[in-house]
Amino acid sequence: MNMKFKRKLPIPQEIKEMYPISSEGEEKRKQNLEEMKAIIDGRDAKRLLLIIGPCSADNEEAVMTYIYKLGELQKKVNDVFVIVPRIYTNKPRTTGAGYKGMLHQPDPLQEPDILKGLIAIRKIHMRAVNETGFSCADEMLYPENHRFLSDVLGYVAVGARSVENQFHRLTASGLDLPVGMKNPTSGGLRIMMNSIKAAQSGHTFIYRNWEVETAGNPYVHAILRGYVDNKGQNHPNYHIEDLEQVVELYKEYKLANPAVIVDCNHDNSGKKYLEQIRISKEVLYSMEADEDVKKIVKGLMIESYLEDGNQHADEGTFGKSITDPCLGWKKSEQLVLDLAKIRRKQLAK
Repeated sequence: MNMKFKRKLPIPQEIKEMYPISSEGEEKRKQNLEEMKAIIDGRDAKRLLLIIGPCSADNEEAVMTYIYKLGELQKKVNDVFVIVPRIYTNKPRTTGAGYKGMLHQPDPLQEPDILKGLIAIRKIHMRAVNETGFSCADEMLYPENHRFLSDVLGYVAVGARSVENQFHRLTASGLDLPVGMKNPTSGGLRIMMNSIKAAQSGHTFIYRNWEVETAGNPYVHAILRGYVDNKGQNHPNYHIEDLEQVVELYKEYKLANPAVIVDCNHDNSGKKYLEQIRISKEVLYSMEADEDVKKIVKGLMIESYLEDGNQHADEGTFGKSITDPCLGWKKSEQLVLDLAKIRRKQLAK
């Protein structure tokens, strides 16, 4: 075997004991989960989820500065949005090259250190819920690592490269929080729907060396993020006809809680981050045009940070993405306020 076993890592319980969630944070998480679930299952038909934040969480202080700003913004839009900050601590890489996230490199300029990374991702998520009351979103790139964050997370995304994976689907079936399944990079919506169906069903399988049984997760839902064809061309799937197609697929599959989140970046924007402004508004207007679309769209996903664009890791601009380009704070704040105005007008009709 061409694999070097460097050291045995602590189990999740040991890391949780090092960085515990406060009793106030625990209660706030319960409240957050209930709010998110109410939006997805339709009990809260007024508000939408706004899953917003950096492409990758590369710096604890920059991310926390950003989340504190979101806290102030939440107060201004609480009637129409439930904000879920993105703290994405591990990043899938198409070819395996590049920054793989805080889990691998808590300091992007240093060599990978998984032990320090596990502590770093626990600490940043714990700080978010303890200090700001936000239970944040993260991508479930490695299903067995979910246990390190299981008591602090508010939302989990399964990425386009992972959505076909059996282990991701089965693990999602045993989680107690909303899980979004992205369409695959190839764009196949039935692959995404099959993943939702699998995760909404119960299973028995091996997880962290245990035989486990799950009951299924009724809050697993779709995320549309666009796709790339076999010629390398970007294709969006946020337009009204795409949303109507998902409506029909939900009817065909007879799944619980039909819901879709639109990812306004990635292949929907062609990674042109400023397009997120236009795309997010178009999605809200599409909800006005079709009653079924109005019922199924439950929120937006936006990549946003303190500074516009992106940079190389060694450039050192505080709060500027070192992976995909993001909207800076000024544009992000204005966008959220504009979206809130649109939503309020819709609700007033």
